[in-house]
Amino acid sequence: MEKATVKKKKQVLLYYCVEMEDVARKIASESDSIILHSINWRSFADGFPNLFINNAHDIRGQHVAFLASFSSPAVIFEQLSVIFALPRLFVASFTLVLPFFPTGTFERMEEEGDVATAFTMARLISNIPISRGGPTSLVIYDIHALQERFYFGDNVLPLFETGIPLLKQRLQQLPKSEKIVIAFPDDGAWKRFHNQLVDYPTVICTKVREGDKRIVRLKEGNPDGCHVVIVDDLVQSGGTLIECQKVLAAHGASKVSAYVTHGIFPKRSWERFLHKNDGSEKAFTYFWTTDSCPHTVKAVANKAPFEVISLAGSIADALQI
Repeated sequence: MEKATVKKKKQVLLYYCVEMEDVARKIASESDSIILHSINWRSFADGFPNLFINNAHDIRGQHVAFLASFSSPAVIFEQLSVIFALPRLFVASFTLVLPFFPTGTFERMEEEGDVATAFTMARLISNIPISRGGPTSLVIYDIHALQERFYFGDNVLPLFETGIPLLKQRLQQLPKSEKIVIAFPDDGAWKRFHNQLVDYPTVICTKVREGDKRIVRLKEGNPDGCHVVIVDDLVQSGGTLIECQKVLAAHGASKVSAYVTHGIFPKRSWERFLHKNDGSEKAFTYFWTTDSCPHTVKAVANKAPFEVISLAGSIADALQI
């Protein structure tokens, strides 16, 4: 009788930016086949980067990956410098893991003169040098607009992953007595995610214009007596989520929680969601997000209602593809 062959995991050498060190360590803890390597992130007196890739000679013929975080324009250039250098060191293959594609919300022109910076970023990434193993593999989670996959050139192979399986695992840990309903804040979120959440009843909200204001309304579904979880790809100021919560509560939702893959929260806007100790009503029971935005992870640590769900296991699996 033939023995089933077990596919041997490839060894991956994982470099990472400073912000993503904690996530990189979690990824390495998920698999013995992922080995961490470091970069010396230094600067010259004029502020420009002075970078050094450790063990550069030893990575020849190896599968190499880089875990990036383009959290601000200030850090993008130094990371791109490393990203463009690694494939040229005679590596067997190169993978760029960029969990959050930061310019994704500006993906189209509404009038002549607008600059669609999502396309600019995609063009930069598309010019990563080809390694000995071929085009760069690019891992991104829940990119904002699905059409952005077509912005990348042939020098990269984009792998679009999602955090939704992690949310589903967390929902399964909630008490069986809770009637979970998934709410989408708009039609765009429904189009993106509803096929991955077919096991749950759904509610769809919509924004309607009343005078100069855009008001959130319930479009379809019934949240009455249910624990409603609002699902979206990202949050910035959080205004839409807060308005959705009010509408759902007004229609009888017993609890409201939220999940976003990318918690951006500029200007500490996460503070709007914190549970206060003054006995006031807690609008959101849980607020789940991933560790794709490391500054947010540190800011909301141990602060209710926030819970951070790590992408580490999912990234470790993606590095084996």
